[in-house]
Amino acid sequence: MPLLPEEPQIHESAQGPRVTPANGRTAPTPRPVPGPRPAAPPRPGRPGPPRPAPPAQRTPRDAAPAEPGPSAPAAPVASATPQIQLIPASAEGALDAAEEALDLLLESGRAPGEVLVVTTGAQHPWAEHELSFGEAAYWAQHDAGDDVFYADATAASRAASRPVVVVAVNGGSDSAAAAALPLALSRAGALLIVCGDPQQINAVLGAGV
Repeated sequence: MPLLPEEPQIHESAQGPRVTPANGRTAPTPRPVPGPRPAAPPRPGRPGPPRPAPPAQRTPRDAAPAEPGPSAPAAPVASATPQIQLIPASAEGALDAAEEALDLLLESGRAPGEVLVVTTGAQHPWAEHELSFGEAAYWAQHDAGDDVFYADATAASRAASRPVVVVAVNGGSDSAAAAALPLALSRAGALLIVCGDPQQINAVLGAGV
């Protein structure tokens, strides 16, 4: 029976001989129908997670402070023995030196409410301004404790302790300085900065300055 051109004969084997149709043309070799592809073998290193989990689990434990306890008792020790720093200055320049020391303290991270500034001579301009509104308003600023507080040698005895006390020996009698410096030392929790004549300051506070 002759084969029709539109119905080429398909052999079971794809490598079988080509079949010539009745019209004399060579029929193309039929392509085998692709069956289901086998599962591709897993690539090396792909089955596991792309990054190991243990480093991520260790990071929080490593970031936490190992021993937070021992650092806490350090504050009472520092408050019992405040450091003393001396900034040489004349009586006329002591207030400016105290202001520069205050700026450095605030730039280093000290909060304004941690600093008390004491003058032995003329009042600081801020204190004069606040006192112009009355004693009650002036001491209300002190009690708020959220800003630098300025007091003269006589008012410093009423001021509460603060971590840092800056003293400007900007005049006044020798007795005023002699009274203000030990008082400022007792009010300083961690640091006492004294701006003034070194000989006068050493005579009052001793050779440890």
